Amino acid sequence: MSSPQRESGTIRLTARVHGEVQGVGYRYFARRNALALGLRGYARNLADSTVEVVAEGTRATLEELLRRLERGPSAAEVRQVETAWGAADGTLAGFQVRG
Repeated sequence: MSSPQRESGTIRLTARVHGEVQGVGYRYFARRNALALGLRGYARNLADSTVEVVAEGTRATLEELLRRLERGPSAAEVRQVETAWGAADGTLAGFQVRG
């Protein structure tokens, strides 16, 4: 028997964004875009000055979010986005900005 996430085509994207991405509204940019796309997840600053964005949704919608994350808000300078794709676990609700 397959999981509900597989049946609905829901997967998880974990993106680690490198560059000038802290202190420029990047997490809130990620949240606005994720919510506009109907995704669930969170964005948070990491100690190494990167931003981690975790989102669940369909592959096509997550790829659109990824394109937006690669641009970032106007005050940011995105140098690289590392990505990892995996199975959604369905535990995320809404889209939150974390510490």
